[in-house]
Order: sequence, then C-alpha cells, then structure tokens
Amino acid sequence: MGSKNKLKRFRENETFSNVIQPTREEVLNGFLLKGKWHTHFNNNNPIILELGCGKGEYTIALARKNPNINYIGVDIKGARFWRGAKIALEENLSNVAFLRTQIELIDLLFGENEVSEIWITFPDPQIKYTRTKHRLTNADFLSKYNTILKPNGIVNLKTDSEFMHGYTLGLLHGAGHEVLYAHHDIYKNYESPKEVTSTQTFYESQYLEKGKPITYIQFRIKQ
Repeated sequence: MGSKNKLKRFRENETFSNVIQPTREEVLNGFLLKGKWHTHFNNNNPIILELGCGKGEYTIALARKNPNINYIGVDIKGARFWRGAKIALEENLSNVAFLRTQIELIDLLFGENEVSEIWITFPDPQIKYTRTKHRLTNADFLSKYNTILKPNGIVNLKTDSEFMHGYTLGLLHGAGHEVLYAHHDIYKNYESPKEVTSTQTFYESQYLEKGKPITYIQFRIKQ
C-alpha cells in the first residue's frame, strides 16, 4: 500500500464514528472508555474482542450474524482495519467498533470483567525465542485477558501456524487452564464448531486453497 493511500485512510479513520484512536498517554493516564464501553454502543450487550483484527473481516462477519453482541476489532495498523470500519458504516452495523492500539495495553483499555469473549485470528506466531514476549497467547497476555474477561469468559485461537497451536496448547495444559476444544485441522473435523468454520478471512481462504490445515483452540483461563 502506497504512503498516499495510507495517509488517506488515516484521515478517513479520524472521521469514522466507529473508530477509537487514543494516544498512548491517554491510555496510560486513564482511558475514558475503560469500564464504560456500553456508553459507546448505547447498550449493555456483551462485548467480544478480535485482537490483531487486520482488515476486520472476522469482526464484521461475526457482527452481521449476532446483532445483539458488540464487537471490537483491535489492531495498531489503522490503515488495515479502515476497510472493516468503512464496511460497518456502510452496512449500518452499530454493534461494531475498531480500536487502534497496542494489544499489550489491553488491560488499560477495558475494565475488569467487561469483556465476554476474545478471538485471536491468525496472529504472527513470533517463532523466534527472542520474540516470545510478543506471542499473543503467552502467560503475560493470558494474565491481561483474565483481568478483562468475565468469569468463565472464553478465548478462541484460530491459526494456520502449527507452532502457535502447539505452543499455546502446551502452555494451557502446563498452567492448568481449561481447554474446551482443540483440533489441528478443523476443516477435516466434522465436530468443529460451525461459527469457526463458517467464517473465513481472505488469507484463510488462500491457505485452504493451498491445502494448509487451519488449527483452533477454545479455552478458559484459570481464575
């Protein structure tokens, strides 16, 4: 994407009512919507996050299917989720928002027990050992998720990375978290949850065309 295109999208994001872009200072000094996200949506419906939402395809697809649930796509790359934000506005999806921020700040952006469910879709597996701290399912991130999730809140990890799948599964079992479902190739397992196989990102469909297996884990974090 050219720099002019990015700048144009950044400018448009600033005009979108469904895009929230706090500065780092605003987050660190007390984010105004923390614990009060119901005021943005004007309802008390459950809140579900998609972390590293990219273009927002998953966020949009889930929001279309579940109008009584609020969805927030979270990503630091606003030029990417611009597309999802634009589609949501065009389709009058009032249950969609996009939050431009670093995911490591997630516990400063949402209040305790404010989130019902988290989706992590095709994250960078950060395979190098030196990148362990950036893996979205490491122990530190799970601790942050646990802070904002309601009791019995669910986390979903969908990835094409066998490494990420194995790493996460091993960590979950080792720490005593509750694994509700796990499979290394969900499209070849007839018992896979329908909402997992019926929603695909652009890149996911490409992986499937190449015969690459898609893995999935659903789990609860030990309180």
